[in-house]
Amino acid sequence: QVQLVESGGGSVQAGGSLRLSCAASGFTASSYCMGWFRQAPGKEREGVATIDTGRITSYVNSAKGRFTISKDNAKNTLYLVMNSLKPEDTAIYYCAADLARGWRCLFSEFTNWGQGTQVTVSS
Repeated sequence: QVQLVESGGGSVQAGGSLRLSCAASGFTASSYCMGWFRQAPGKEREGVATIDTGRITSYVNSAKGRFTISKDNAKNTLYLVMNSLKPEDTAIYYCAADLARGWRCLFSEFTNWGQGTQVTVSS
């Protein structure tokens, strides 16, 4: 059974940092595209970052230079380090997997989701 469990969310002040973790089970995360998404109140879910089997990463423009996606294959775990956080980063953050591909990751193709973890950034 595919399962994704996020942790590490919380409340921080603007300029602070958080590290989100996503423990994957039921599949080998290193073999597939993995990603982070977020959904702010009243807005649609948007892709934040992806990482493929070759550790090639991509980011939404608003995350470039501030967020870093990575993975630990031995732990089957995905991470998102978020620095210089802004109030507009406030959202529920979701871990996701695309079990149909391992490269050329596309935000639109992710089909497996975790339950989400809340990130709140105050000004």
